[in-house]
Amino acid sequence: MVESVAPPRAPRRPVELVAHGDVRVDDFFWLRERDDPAVVEYLTAENAHTTAATAGAAATREALFEELRSHVLETDMSAPTPWGPWAYYARTVEGQQYAIHCRRPRDAAGPASDFTDGNETVLLDGNELAGDAEYFNIGDVAVSPDQNLIAYTVDFAGSERYELRVRDVASGADIDSVTDVYYGLAWSADNRTLFYVRPDEAMRPFQVWRHALGAPASDDVLVWQEDDERFDVWLHSTRSTEYIVFGADSRTTSEAYLVPTGDPASAPRVVVPRRDGVEYHVDHRGDDLLIWSNEDAATNFALFSAPVTDPSRSTWRTLLAHDPDVRIAQALAFAEFIVVYERADGLERLRVLPSGAVIALPDPVYSVWPSANREYNATTFRYEYSSPVQPRSVYDFDVATGTSTLVRRQPVPAYDPGEYIAEREWATARDGVRVPISIVRKRTTAVDGRAPLLLYGYGAYEASMDPIFDADVLPLLDRGWVYAIAHPRGGGELGRGWWDDGHLAAKMNTFTDFISCADHLAARGYADGARIAARGGSAGGLLMGAVTMLAPQRWWRVVAEVPFVDVLSTMSDPTIPLTIIEWEEWGNPADPDDYAAMRAYSPYDNVQQGVRYPDLLVTGGLNDPRVQYWEPAKLVAKLRVLSPDTRVLLKMEMGAGHHGASGRYDAWRDEAFVLAFLIEP
Repeated sequence: MVESVAPPRAPRRPVELVAHGDVRVDDFFWLRERDDPAVVEYLTAENAHTTAATAGAAATREALFEELRSHVLETDMSAPTPWGPWAYYARTVEGQQYAIHCRRPRDAAGPASDFTDGNETVLLDGNELAGDAEYFNIGDVAVSPDQNLIAYTVDFAGSERYELRVRDVASGADIDSVTDVYYGLAWSADNRTLFYVRPDEAMRPFQVWRHALGAPASDDVLVWQEDDERFDVWLHSTRSTEYIVFGADSRTTSEAYLVPTGDPASAPRVVVPRRDGVEYHVDHRGDDLLIWSNEDAATNFALFSAPVTDPSRSTWRTLLAHDPDVRIAQALAFAEFIVVYERADGLERLRVLPSGAVIALPDPVYSVWPSANREYNATTFRYEYSSPVQPRSVYDFDVATGTSTLVRRQPVPAYDPGEYIAEREWATARDGVRVPISIVRKRTTAVDGRAPLLLYGYGAYEASMDPIFDADVLPLLDRGWVYAIAHPRGGGELGRGWWDDGHLAAKMNTFTDFISCADHLAARGYADGARIAARGGSAGGLLMGAVTMLAPQRWWRVVAEVPFVDVLSTMSDPTIPLTIIEWEEWGNPADPDDYAAMRAYSPYDNVQQGVRYPDLLVTGGLNDPRVQYWEPAKLVAKLRVLSPDTRVLLKMEMGAGHHGASGRYDAWRDEAFVLAFLIEP
């Protein structure tokens, strides 16, 4: 890390927060007042300090940026996805920030089509749409059933409040728009009716709306509203194209509704009324619905079918019984087969029914997932595969023959997979539980306790951080680093029980598991114990904050990206976006037991006077609706006061949100900044 210069100090304006007899004094509560000019002044000063403090690393950052670019084929295209007479794909052009979404006739599509052969239709050019905007993102893209219209959403602030637009493919003109929409789009069969989702003031998606093409948005019809603030609303159409499915999920309960695409104005029909603690998800196949659910204490879910005319619980027929060692994550319905996306032994896999065959995969650690499969009557299933040493690859699995055919492998210039090795280790947690770790290193990097190591983690929401190829870590590997992903409890790598043992009152397991993974890697010789760096974002940023406070001596450097670190204050304020729906993940501080559990690990509340913490890089986004900008800002401000010897940098994006820079060149520069922070002396 570059020699520090004098950092700014935020003014201390103490606010006393009292709950359950516990008194917390928050000197920096005022930083949440974004309209206070002093807030922007402080954030600007922190950014200026970060720029000055890292000025000496400019040459290193530029070299790393060019190194990252060297591993990217900048003019490239995705594998075309067939759908009827067309094949859809996205391509990039050297020097341009954003992808270009295109299609061409199916019989003229190949893995390396000529962009200038006259067969291509450009549907959406992200570069033209972005213009000179500092931030730009396309959210959802939905093609109408007749494939003559494109519905898409755009965000120019990183706020995740999108504008819905409809484009006529033939003319290339936008012919309709609706403002303030969220994720989730679906067309009805008439090619004139769109369903979309709206968020509330707290950014909770809570309404489903119906829009008639060409009519003013003020005439749109509210189809359904979810008033329980624990629930998020979602929306999609089935692959069969016969139904629009929408509903609401909390962390532990769900409910789904159906609307026939041929009768979009009909009243929604509930699949099964919600019951607390029961989750289910649906897809449509012929006369049946596929339903995967934790009904009847099926902790890792079972797969059922039920008549679409009467899907009540008494009609369910078991297709795959509950297996305590196999988590059913998703089922995909096709006319002649079903693909079940599962998790077992800490890894993903794909099972095809009715044969029950599991698609064979080669590496000891990897990730596999369903790709775009638009055609309900397909005879092949498209999936994507990657491992820490194998770039992203697209395969078509022939259901009749049981064979996979490579469609396209991501080209990675200046990379030889034979020079690297991926491995799986298991750490022993403090309570004796085995915790998986995915590892990649260069073959020439010896396991002798001398290598620096970067340990990545997340550990929340039953989300799994599955190991894939990441060209961004090559600069570290090529410098003799080891890169590892810890899979602590709180994630979903080992099924629903893995999450159960890492949230609410058991949340501390996530943090101690991560520390145990670091200790294990040092003991096994994968790392120099004095040079272990850690990195994580969002809920993984909470992980970074917690392990920094719990074991400051363990870490050399820590990168906490958009970190959720002010846990108690945020979870105590239901006016903050997403707070109430998060209570089933973290707890409700109004409950004294939940409060005590969060009080024990909330990073902002556990900064200790005079402790020298590891070097820290903390990032945030002023427009972030998921982790408010003040959380990283408050943590840094408090560290400046209580731990003045800690070298900490705050990098706040003043025109972006949770996901940082939107353009790919800007993202590479941000990554070069992080890598320079890690490798600079």
